[in-house]
Amino acid sequence: MKFKSLLLSFFLPLGMFAQDVQNNPSSNHGNKFEQLGTMLPTPNMYRTASGAPGQGYWQNGADYEISAFLDEDKRNLKGSETVTYYNNSPDDLEYLWLQLDENQQSSVKNAGYDGESTLPRQSFSDRLRITELPKKDNGYGVNLEKVTDASGNPLKYVVNKTMMRIDLPKILKKGEKFIFKIDWNYNIPNRIAMGGRGGYENFPEDGNDLYTITQWYPRMCVYSDFKGWQNNQFTGRGEFALAFGNFKVTMNVPADHIVTGTGVGKNYEQVLSPAQFSRWKQAQNSAEPLEIVTLDEAKKAEKNKSKQRKTWIFEAENVRDFAWTSSRKFIWDAMKVTIPENGNQVMAMSLYPKEAYNLYRKFSTKAVAHTIKTYSEFTIPYPYPVAQSIEAANGMEYPMICFNYGRTEKDGTYSEGIKNGMIGVIIHEVGHNFFPMIINSDERQWSWMDEGLNTFVEYLTEEKWDNKFPSRRGPAHTIVDYMKLPKDQLEPIMTNSENINQFGPNAYSKPATGLNILRETIMGRELFDKAFKTYAKRWAFKHPEPADFFRTMNDASAENLDWFWRGWFYGINPVDISIDKVTVAGPDLEAVPRSQDITYNVEKPLQNSFEDISKIRNREDKNITFYTDKDKETQDFYWRYDRGMEKVDNDKKYAVKIENTEKVPEKDKAKLQNITAYQIDFSNKGGLVMPIILEFTFEDGSKLVDKSSAQIWRKNEQKVSKTYYFDKKLKSIQLDPMKETADIDTSNNFWGEIPVPSSKFQVFKQKTGDAARGAAQERVNPMQAAGKKN
Repeated sequence: MKFKSLLLSFFLPLGMFAQDVQNNPSSNHGNKFEQLGTMLPTPNMYRTASGAPGQGYWQNGADYEISAFLDEDKRNLKGSETVTYYNNSPDDLEYLWLQLDENQQSSVKNAGYDGESTLPRQSFSDRLRITELPKKDNGYGVNLEKVTDASGNPLKYVVNKTMMRIDLPKILKKGEKFIFKIDWNYNIPNRIAMGGRGGYENFPEDGNDLYTITQWYPRMCVYSDFKGWQNNQFTGRGEFALAFGNFKVTMNVPADHIVTGTGVGKNYEQVLSPAQFSRWKQAQNSAEPLEIVTLDEAKKAEKNKSKQRKTWIFEAENVRDFAWTSSRKFIWDAMKVTIPENGNQVMAMSLYPKEAYNLYRKFSTKAVAHTIKTYSEFTIPYPYPVAQSIEAANGMEYPMICFNYGRTEKDGTYSEGIKNGMIGVIIHEVGHNFFPMIINSDERQWSWMDEGLNTFVEYLTEEKWDNKFPSRRGPAHTIVDYMKLPKDQLEPIMTNSENINQFGPNAYSKPATGLNILRETIMGRELFDKAFKTYAKRWAFKHPEPADFFRTMNDASAENLDWFWRGWFYGINPVDISIDKVTVAGPDLEAVPRSQDITYNVEKPLQNSFEDISKIRNREDKNITFYTDKDKETQDFYWRYDRGMEKVDNDKKYAVKIENTEKVPEKDKAKLQNITAYQIDFSNKGGLVMPIILEFTFEDGSKLVDKSSAQIWRKNEQKVSKTYYFDKKLKSIQLDPMKETADIDTSNNFWGEIPVPSSKFQVFKQKTGDAARGAAQERVNPMQAAGKKN
């Protein structure tokens, strides 16, 4: 028990002394600080309680050899692939599941996840369509031509919307592999008109197309310890879950096209002009972006549409996917980047049409270089040989290549908004090389695990690009408008990708903001950065789940963050902490110390109201000797009544007098007479607990800041009070002065009318030495105080 007297030694470094008061702690205790417990999956040999992969962790893999033929006239892609699938699981597999993502563009083969529709206020003539029932085939989606084993024998398969099951001729056991082949084709959709992540964009001014070839080949689904086959349909929202493997890909395209893709080009000398190949070799040692295909060369190619063909060859190792792009419109620049953490030599590159030249030539490749270096600092060293940004009027990510936006006006000018938006999207999409291309989470199930974590590191990277960068996501105050929404418009972050209403705030902004609050306000940068890097290192080139992230962050920091995961990720309550009242009191230095009398009445010793069977049998057991039977004085004190011995005098009591204070000496009163106590009462109106951060402004203009951790709410989640003692006059109190906690209502965060003292609090000098220690012991041991000898 703490003495509630104010001590002389209250002068703390901040010039204040604070007391916390919990109001009715037993009546308002909820579950905000309880462990997640069974909300998380049970740890096992594959995934440990620390958040690390277990001793038995495994994952399956797939290697691809693919040849592609791009028919520009028909806007059709024809492909042939040989897939080698490796079963590293402990399970027997009787079938394999593959993804046919292009079926989402089909009117009859898509996932069938219809959304509601209402009457529009306006429409566009080129998008207005008569409803056709039954639906007619629009001609898009995957056309399977042949599915065979390695020897050419047909395999039985079934297509269900965007998923394809291959029935194996025999069980695929642990440690075995299966090789099969697929030939297919599909009509390439107009990405601008139809939407989607891949397709073509036509430039009417010069009649050329720019192709982004993505989700273009039958891809293996992930088979995992936590899901089995991840074969949830692709609806266009929840993105991808993919296995790691090696790729060898050939792309046959018009001879004047420039091609790039995931991995390393293996035959540049054959497909580039001698001048371009010479520039490529120079770029490999250049610290500044160097044009390999120049603006003039791209403009010339636009006018002369070749009917000849060339084949480009790319290879990539240990990647989860392969994407590529092709167009005669491309300018191409590149530079060398060295990753400090591992010495990796990376080619940072950008490809873009002339419409983006004045922006991309200045900023794109430098933004790529900055991104992979900064992400390497906060996660793991970038391991791949290439990182590329392609201007394609969208934003989408794949290993070593991403598609972004950022075009100038026709006269080559651009606004600051377009420039910053372009840089932001490049950082974001290049950053996806880390989340989820390397730290390979299941996007189909949990969008936040890649989008949210990536958006958080994007914010850190934008800050290191330009301290004044107008980041839209990351700072706590930027999520307030979303958190203010009615609760029927909100879902927890822990919501499946397909079911989220406010997708951008929920999957991107809120998780990114939460991590930034952890880093800046709850954990501190050093603890957070170590834990976050530990997660990245543990799960690089593996398949993490949410519990692995939550547990690792706890494990590597010694911070029990379950209250934060529970509130911010599993809940929808906002932060709204209110200053309800400020009570002011001055010191009473003339108070007379009083003795405290404590009386123990042993008329009827404390005992259980019911004699349980154990007590009865213990008394009957002659082999048991009770401690109190060996100590007559203790027996007399406690056991006489119960054991039927002499009656205790009903008037006999044991009294204790405690004197632990004395009057404040005259010489110390001058130090104390200007002390004022301020009790601040807070209420948690929003429901989500957060640290209480206060800025005190005094009449002399000075300021002090104090922060109480979120644990101040642990025994009363509704109301708490905190008392401060200052030796100068307080002018105002500001709650969360730097907007660190995403408080949705700042109107109740300020107290500017400090009342005059309305009461006194008594001040004494604490006794020291044996007398004080003895008094304290007496309070702890009433038996000794009653006269028992050792």
